[in-house]
Amino acid sequence: MEYFDARRKPHNVGKIIAALVLTTLCIFVLKQSPGFGGNSVFSRHEPGVTHVLVTGGAGYIGSHASLRLLKDNYRVTIVDNLSRGNMGAVKVLKELFPQPGRLQFIFADLGDQKSVNKIFSENAFDAVMHFAAVAYVGESTLEPLRYYHNITSNTLLILEAMASHGVKTLIYSSTCATYGEPEKMPITEATPQFPINPYGKAKKMAEDIILDFSKSKGADMAVMILRYFNVIGSDPEGRLGEAPRPELREHGRISGACFDAALGVIPGLKVKGTDYPTADGTCIRDYIDVTDLVDAHVKALNKAEPGKVGIYNVGTGRGRSVNEFVDACKKATGVDIKIEYLSRRPGDYAEVYSDPTKINKELNWTAQYTDLTESLSVAWRWQKLHPRGYGTN
Repeated sequence: MEYFDARRKPHNVGKIIAALVLTTLCIFVLKQSPGFGGNSVFSRHEPGVTHVLVTGGAGYIGSHASLRLLKDNYRVTIVDNLSRGNMGAVKVLKELFPQPGRLQFIFADLGDQKSVNKIFSENAFDAVMHFAAVAYVGESTLEPLRYYHNITSNTLLILEAMASHGVKTLIYSSTCATYGEPEKMPITEATPQFPINPYGKAKKMAEDIILDFSKSKGADMAVMILRYFNVIGSDPEGRLGEAPRPELREHGRISGACFDAALGVIPGLKVKGTDYPTADGTCIRDYIDVTDLVDAHVKALNKAEPGKVGIYNVGTGRGRSVNEFVDACKKATGVDIKIEYLSRRPGDYAEVYSDPTKINKELNWTAQYTDLTESLSVAWRWQKLHPRGYGTN
């Protein structure tokens, strides 16, 4: 037996060493695989891949931005509490980009500091596109505290999380409502900001917080603030559209109201305000197609530089009256929409349109979809196919 054992020991040692090597190799491979220990490709930085957190990515603009980012091979994490967004939009995106490591959705409220910090601690973000916000002027006059909390306070929480976790790039979704009602048109980025409603005020406060933080020692932030004008249209290929909650229709965009009237969901279109100091008495706005808008975001992301802040108006540079818009909507839908004229909407302003010179020059961005009737026609095709929006969440 002693002789037999002496000859077995080297053989057993060899087996043990081989088993240890194999086990170590398996552990290494597993660690590199998505899902090991609860981790995934979203939790680590990867050379050549830019991981973008899209807040409010289930909403109208956020979903279109997510689509564009995914098409351009970015890695995308959508965070949304679905209070205004639609899970149906996320499902469309997941069906279009089912490959592992492309898109993930996290249901969370950005007003919950613990949730926000957990999201940042478990994911390796390279940049944040912050869309999430309530965004109706009329509603903001009725529920101002909700707007300050949702827009200003939540943006502060996002910035704190970015600072804690070393995320240095922010593309911020702002609005021309921060300018209020300027004395001169068109609006440039140097136009003084005097917002006249809680929505615009809350956005300006958020901008101020971002700017102050970007100037702080060691921040080294790459910041782009995009001030939108009035967004219309939808994905030209018909994959996404705008689907606001039914209870929010009275606060929604004029395009949604036009389509509801054309579909017979409501008896007609209510035009609020006919006594403004404009050529036909109705408000004048600069309507920007959502496809152009998300193109501006991608260009802003590509041009963002550490230690620098870019502020840009995103509009066509041309103002159209509400009456002009309604005429275009009638042409796009082929329906003679009934119009009811009412008094002005609280907190609204007469005339707003942009001077896009700065964004044209610095980001090489120019609006391409400037035919109002065509943009509305594209959106109308989606609306006809989705009369109930995306359906239930």
